[in-house]
Order: sequence, then structure tokens, then C-alpha cells
Amino acid sequence: MTAAVFFGCTFIAFGPAVSLFLFTIAREPLRVIFLIAGAFFWLVSLLLASLVWFISVQISNKESASQQKGLLIFGVVLSVLLQETFPASAGVLVILGFQRDIIMLCCFVSVSGLGFGFMSGAFSVVNILADSVGPGTVGIHGDSQHYFLSSAFMTMAIILLHMFWGVIFFDGCEKQRWLAVAAVVASHLLVSSLTFQNPQYVSSLVPTYIVMFFMGIWAFYTAGGSLRNLKLCLTCKDKDFLLANHRPR
Repeated sequence: MTAAVFFGCTFIAFGPAVSLFLFTIAREPLRVIFLIAGAFFWLVSLLLASLVWFISVQISNKESASQQKGLLIFGVVLSVLLQETFPASAGVLVILGFQRDIIMLCCFVSVSGLGFGFMSGAFSVVNILADSVGPGTVGIHGDSQHYFLSSAFMTMAIILLHMFWGVIFFDGCEKQRWLAVAAVVASHLLVSSLTFQNPQYVSSLVPTYIVMFFMGIWAFYTAGGSLRNLKLCLTCKDKDFLLANHRPR
């Protein structure tokens, strides 16, 4: 049973992201490089956030519950701000390489965002997956039995959200649409704050997936998508439609 939980949660958490990698990235070496670059920038943001968190905890009063709670909120806000800063650095690399190719710009920004999400998801769920192998029984003391499953679904949403956020954030910075940039940061803070609702998993998962749905639609249209080319893509009527008939934004 523990093996089934482990593999099931792993496929839920990383299945969509791995599928995107295999079908859209793996055969293009340059895309793989940008995927790794996105993962690297997330590690840098984690390092800086961890350093600030470590120093803050050491100089704070560890016996004060209110102070520790405030530090937790501060850590979440700082982590989100750093995570939204470093995708901009990856976006600069994309601009330098593809200044006039709009399609390639959106493609490589989404790839770097996926790398960002890959690393974020790996760090957030790897210990949980290790614990799912056993020994032990989830919920034996009256806790929720859906801990592993809900963690896997939350990880999948976070990975995809990082890709959507990357596209919207980059487009907002490029065109100076600061409202879009603010919306990305605000939604990231919202999703991160929703995890405080755990173990009330419905209260965190349902709003997160609502945010993911709308961000996915926003990112799709931001990248130049439309219902027409989506229909052509799904029906495989014109494989070159996106490249041949793309209109500059």
C-alpha cells in the first residue's frame, strides 16, 4: 500500500510537468538549458530566503509565540518576493537571446518558469514522498488521511502556477503593465498564504485551483493564444498554424 501511495502521489505531483518536458522541451537543447536556468534561479532565491530566515530566527525571542508567528509570515512574504524577482533575471536572459522573436520569447519564458516550478515542487514534496513509503499509518491519531494526496495536488498546482506566473510577469515587465505584475505577486502571496489553512485541505486546494485556472487562461492569451488556434491544435488540422499565422502582440 505504501508503494502505491508513493507512486500515485509522485505521478500526480510531477506527471503534468514531466509530460510537458518530454513532449515540448526534451528534444530542444536550448530549452533544456533555460529549464535548468530557471531551476537554478529558484535555488538562489531559496538560499537568500533561508539566510535571512536563519538570521531572523537567531536574533528573535524563540520563546515568544507571537514573534515566531510574525517571523513565519515575514518568511512567506520574503520568499514570494524573492521568487518573483529571480524569474525576471531569467527573463533578461531570454530577451538578450530573442529580442525580436515574440514566439520564442514566450516559449522560453514558459520553459524557465517550468524549471522554476520543477525545483519548487521537488523541494516541497520530496520529504513527504519519502515518508509515504513508511513505516507508519496516516491518520492513526485522528488526523486527516488525505495528507499525502492533498500535498501531491498542491505541488502539481504550484508547478503549473510558476509557469503561468512566469509568462504573465515577463509580459507585464516587458510592456510595463504593472497591474499584471502586481496581480502575479498578489496571487502568489495568496496561494502561499492558503497553505496556512492546512490541515483544512479543502480550504487551501479549492482556491488554489481556481487561481490556477484563471492564471492559465491569462497566460494562454498573453502568449498569443486564441480559441481558434487551440481548436486547430487539438484537432491537428494545421500543425504549423501557431508559427505561420502568429500575429505580433
